Amino acid sequence: MSGELWLLAGGAAVAGLVQGISGFAFAMVAMSIWVWGVEPRLAAAMAVCGGLLGQVVGLFTVRRGLQGAVLAPFLAGALVGVPLGTWVLPLLDPARFKLVLGLCLLLCCPPMLLAHRLPRITGGGRWADGLVGLAGGVMGGIGGFSGMAPSLWVTLRGWDKHLQRGVIQNFSLVALAVTLVAYVATGAVRADMWPKFAVVAPAMLLPSLIGARIYHGLSPLAFSRVVLMVLTAAGLAMVAAGLPHL
Repeated sequence: MSGELWLLAGGAAVAGLVQGISGFAFAMVAMSIWVWGVEPRLAAAMAVCGGLLGQVVGLFTVRRGLQGAVLAPFLAGALVGVPLGTWVLPLLDPARFKLVLGLCLLLCCPPMLLAHRLPRITGGGRWADGLVGLAGGVMGGIGGFSGMAPSLWVTLRGWDKHLQRGVIQNFSLVALAVTLVAYVATGAVRADMWPKFAVVAPAMLLPSLIGARIYHGLSPLAFSRVVLMVLTAAGLAMVAAGLPHL
């Protein structure tokens, strides 16, 4: 295999493991690795395809915690946000976007990770959940980062481990499916990209299953800490990737 294919496979394997544990973050982890040698448009397309496959696998390995009434406002926001993100994508400077997003994560997540007790958000109701879904949808349309905003939000909501995972996983599944349809419709996913997915898919499959086994052994507090650690690491990777290109 070429160097690009090895990089695609390695990034997919690491991202699959993290997604299996946390229920999200395939795109964030994979893009932080692929940025060093994979063409940006191919990386974005493979991030969406790989993330979607991981969520489908998750339907069969982690199925507890889904509550339709809780999930509905997130999905409503995503259905509006994904087309907006897809429209904005060609207008963005990818380096600046990653830098700003990474800095936001580094400002928010490490203090919460180090705190003895996580802050809790109880207000806002379904409207706030919908706005978070809108933000997740926009970021999903931009590059497959759909799970970032909802995962941070449900952690701050203080919901139990399985409800958090259910919202993150099923939100990401729908948002990524809509994003993939939008990418195909707008030509962001080209025919010559599909053979590369034949490398990404098998590389991520076993690590995703291993990650799901690890998830089942985590306590609720440990799961929240894992989510915050993943977001912090993603922030560092995005800043590191964005700075050299400015």
